[in-house]
Amino acid sequence: MRILLINPNTTQSMTATAADAARRVAASGTEIMALTSAMGPASIEGYYDEALAVPGLLMALAQGEKSGADAAIIACFDDTGLDAARALANIPVIGICEAALSAVSFIAQRVTIVTTMERSRLPIEHLVQRYGMAGRVKVRAADIPVLSLEDPQSNARERLRSEISAALRDDRAEAIVLGCAGMADLVAELRAEFSVPVVDGVAAAVKQAESLVSMGLYTAKHGAYARPIAKPYTGLLAAFEPEAIRA
Repeated sequence: MRILLINPNTTQSMTATAADAARRVAASGTEIMALTSAMGPASIEGYYDEALAVPGLLMALAQGEKSGADAAIIACFDDTGLDAARALANIPVIGICEAALSAVSFIAQRVTIVTTMERSRLPIEHLVQRYGMAGRVKVRAADIPVLSLEDPQSNARERLRSEISAALRDDRAEAIVLGCAGMADLVAELRAEFSVPVVDGVAAAVKQAESLVSMGLYTAKHGAYARPIAKPYTGLLAAFEPEAIRA
């Protein structure tokens, strides 16, 4: 089984972090194919970044599917471009926010997502509502720029720990969801430190992708995720004509 992991920002080191987390939980017969978007923002922090990350994501998805991927994971907690990706691809496409919330729903009633920036909090709250978890899930922002997670000189990890402590104390959270793929390498130490379940969406997405593939399931092509209609695209987006991107 081959699972495509796409980092929709252009920072290769973040792809490596997510790929390592994916490989730690993948079954012995699963190959993780990690791709970094070739165009777009260095990190995704807010609606503008998210919108401009989608073209590169779709290019990577088309490339990975042609290379034989059986399923794909979008390694951004905003579930960047998820619906467009599902319309483009035949294979199952998993967003790590949806995967994390699906997994945590089995093990806790009160959950807090701890994400990076305040500008990311409201988009994630909208996803919580979309995925039917409103009332069970709160979202906190630790005021951490995404790229600071990789800077050992920053205080990003201390801020993250402080926000988790506040979630356990003030929200009475029973489990924590890490609201950024760049936090995936912290799961084990945070579980040990706080003695609560800590869910990483990358790992959850890998296991859900494996499950869908093993059941022989693929993305529905009637209705919402029907193939894009063939039509001209102009200017910088000419390469994204439905037939051109799949060629």
